[in-house]
Amino acid sequence: QVQLVESGGGLVQAGGSLRLSCAASGGSNRRYSMGWFRQAPGKEREFVAGIGTFRDTTTYADSVKGRFTISRDNAKNTLYLQMDSLKPEDTAAYYCAAKTGISGRPPYDYWGQGIQVTVSS
Repeated sequence: QVQLVESGGGLVQAGGSLRLSCAASGGSNRRYSMGWFRQAPGKEREFVAGIGTFRDTTTYADSVKGRFTISRDNAKNTLYLQMDSLKPEDTAAYYCAAKTGISGRPPYDYWGQGIQVTVSS
């Protein structure tokens, strides 16, 4: 079973950038498709981006396309989410997730504890 730990969250002004990292242990992340989700207060958790094991194919939610980039470093067992042009509506707790299977699309099986991202206007 894989364990996931997020880092890199914090407070940033609108228009700024942040990079989230997710360290995976308990198994090579090469074997897992991985993704990012987020949950804002009072809202359901939503899919943000995913990266599959087949040619590292990526998929994004429409709300973040062109602003966020998901990537992975298999040698470091680490997943990243580069977030640019941040908006106040991106404020949420962000969760790293992993799953078996080649597609980066939901559903996912394993979850990190989450990390807060706050974008001020």
